[in-house]
Amino acid sequence: MSISLRADRSIFRFAGAEAHRLLNDVLTGVMPGSADGLAHWWALLSPQGKILAEGSASWSEDAIWVDTHHTVADDFFKRMRMYKLRADVEISDMREHYRMGYSPSEVKGATLDRRGPVELGWRVIASVDDAADWSADDTPFHAARIAAGVAVQGNDFPANDAFAHDIGMDMLEGIDFAKGCYVGQEVVSRMKHRGTARRRPVIVTGPAGEASQPVVADGRDVGTIGQVVEGMAVASLRLDRITDPAAATLDGKPVTLTLPAWASYHFGDASDDA
Repeated sequence: MSISLRADRSIFRFAGAEAHRLLNDVLTGVMPGSADGLAHWWALLSPQGKILAEGSASWSEDAIWVDTHHTVADDFFKRMRMYKLRADVEISDMREHYRMGYSPSEVKGATLDRRGPVELGWRVIASVDDAADWSADDTPFHAARIAAGVAVQGNDFPANDAFAHDIGMDMLEGIDFAKGCYVGQEVVSRMKHRGTARRRPVIVTGPAGEASQPVVADGRDVGTIGQVVEGMAVASLRLDRITDPAAATLDGKPVTLTLPAWASYHFGDASDDA
């Protein structure tokens, strides 16, 4: 089975007696404490609740292996070393020696990229030498995640721009609501319990061109699309401004708006502070 190189992902390794505690106390998601076969979705938030970095984490060789988009990798590395303080954790920058890939079916050593009810294939981490014959085309991964309504940082939104709820992390197990505090937890909790999430992921079919183009509904901009792959994109849109999704346009041309299969929200939903 062909493995697609996800060349825009940077890899870091967290090892040591307190590695799990550090990541659990700082990142939003469930952190693996042993090999469970899964790649767990997470975000590093600002104190104001905006996503600074986003990625997945898995357990292998007595360590937690974390990936994030290359545009935020340096900042993520810097911040995690700051949060480390004197904890018994070794944070290793693996960007020079390891690569991350995607496979639509299971391969040896891979972990399942499962986000709530959505299974996005298999996340593969391998040495540069072992990844040398991977396909350079990452379209299969992006086509799969866009069809499922899953947004990713770097391709769909920049750092410090979106809340975790904006990309559905609360519904796709990117947030562990059972654990204690982490950076930005107060904002996440308030949005969950007060129902103040204004934007939600929507699948947009029919767009062409680049990301960041505005979607117009009922005469108003309701948000911008992310990366376009095979005529589809994910957009984080203001649901309360969309009363007629069939009338949406992009660059003056009609597009189709569809809610992801996992969504519990609806067009026209109004938040408490809309």
